[in-house]
Amino acid sequence: MSLFKHGRYSGYLRPISYILDLSIINGIAIIYLIQGKDPIIFTLFISIGWVLLSVYSKFYEVYRYTRPVNILSLIIKQLVLFLLFVFAFSGLYHELTLYPKPIIKYTFICFLIITVLKFTIYYLLQKYRVSFGGNFRSTVIFGLNKKTMALENFFNKNLEYGYIHKKTYNFKNKDISLNECFEYILDEDIDELYCSISELTNSEIADIVDFADNNLKILKFIPDSKEIYSKKLRYEYYDYIPILTLRNIPLEDSVNTILKRGFDILFSSMVIIFILSWLTPLIAILIKLESKGTVFFKQSRNGFNFKEFDCYKFRSMTPNRNANLYQATRDDQRVTKVGKFIRKTSIDELPQFFNVLFGDMSVVGPRPHMVSHTNMYAKKIDKFMVRHFVKPGITGLAQVSGFRGEVETDKDIIGRVKYDIFYIENWSLLLDIKIISQTFLNAVKGEDKAY
Repeated sequence: MSLFKHGRYSGYLRPISYILDLSIINGIAIIYLIQGKDPIIFTLFISIGWVLLSVYSKFYEVYRYTRPVNILSLIIKQLVLFLLFVFAFSGLYHELTLYPKPIIKYTFICFLIITVLKFTIYYLLQKYRVSFGGNFRSTVIFGLNKKTMALENFFNKNLEYGYIHKKTYNFKNKDISLNECFEYILDEDIDELYCSISELTNSEIADIVDFADNNLKILKFIPDSKEIYSKKLRYEYYDYIPILTLRNIPLEDSVNTILKRGFDILFSSMVIIFILSWLTPLIAILIKLESKGTVFFKQSRNGFNFKEFDCYKFRSMTPNRNANLYQATRDDQRVTKVGKFIRKTSIDELPQFFNVLFGDMSVVGPRPHMVSHTNMYAKKIDKFMVRHFVKPGITGLAQVSGFRGEVETDKDIIGRVKYDIFYIENWSLLLDIKIISQTFLNAVKGEDKAY
C-alpha cells in the first residue's frame, strides 16, 4: 500500500465568490439604496440573509461539469429569494423608509453584476484549462461499455471541464489485473477513479473501494440497472451522464469549512486567552521543579492530506529517546508525577489549541498519530488513511466513545477508524459541540485510559 497525498482543487473559489458577491450587494446598497443613512443594520442583515439563502438554494454549488443553464437556474432562484428577503426587511425595519421600486431596481442591478461575474469566472476557468493546462484532474475508468465510452468521450472532447483522461481498463480482457491498475494509478498520480458497476464483480468493486480509501483517491461510480447499496450516494451529471459519488464529506463544502474554521479560531482563542495565559506558567513551574528539560514537548504527526506537522503538548515524561516511537503505556516509568496528573486530566493536550489557531489541527477531528505509527497502521489497518481527508483534532468521536490512549490491540485501532470515518461522513457543528461537552465531562470524571 502506498501512502499517497491527494491534492485539493479550487478550494478558494467558493469563499472568493462569497466575498465578491457580498461586496457587490453591500456596495450597491450603500451607493444606491440607503444613500446617506446608517448602513450597518441593513448590510449586516442582508449579508447574513444572503449566506443563509445561498446555502438553502445551493447557489454556490457550481462545479466544473455544471451546465450554464443550471447556473442560470440557480441565479434566478437566488434572485427571487433575495428580493423577498429585502422586502421582508423593509417591512420590519421602517427607519430606512425603503420603497418597493428602489428595492426592485437595487436587486436587479445586484444580480445583473453578479450574473456577469459568475459567468465570467466560469468561462475564464474553462479558458484557463484549455489554453494553459491548469486546474486539471487526471482520470482512470474501470470497465468498458457504452456508458464508459461516453464518459471517456466527454473527458476528451470537453477539455474546458478540466479532465485529462489517462486510461480505460477493459476487464473482459483478463490480461490485466487490478494490482497492475493500482500501480499505474499511483505511478501516474491519478486523481479520480470512475468505476462501471456492471463491468466488475462485487469483489473487484470492494478491492477498488479499499484502494481508493487507503490511498486518498476520489472514487465515483457509473450506475447501471442494478441496485447500489451505500450509506450516502450523491448523484452528479457530466453532461447527461449520471455519476455516483461513494463518499460525501460535508467538510469538503466551503461553507462548512469556513464554519468549522471560524469555530476553531473562536474556541481556541478563548482557551488560550482565558485558560492557557495563566495556567501555562503554573504548569511550567511544576514541570521544571520535578525534572530537567523543556516545558513543551514537540512531536511530528500526520494531519490533513497526510501532511506532517509539529504537535505540541506539555511535557509529561522525563526526556527520553523513545518518545517519538512508543506511546505511553499503563504504569509507564517515563511518566513523571506531574505528568501523571496532567495526563489524567488531559491538561497536557491544551497547548494543541495553538496548533488549532495555526490551522494544523481542529478542536474536533480524528486524533493524529505519530508518523511511525501512521506508517505502520496504514499498511495493516483497512481504510486507516480515510482519517486524513479532514484536519486532525484535539478530541474526537472515537476518543469519547472509549477509543482514546494506548492502542493495545488491533481491535482498538479498528474501532477508532470506524468512529473516525463515521465522524468524517456525518460532520455537523452540533456533533462537534456534543463531542467537546463529552470530552469535558470525561476529563472531570477521569478516564481509565488517560495515562
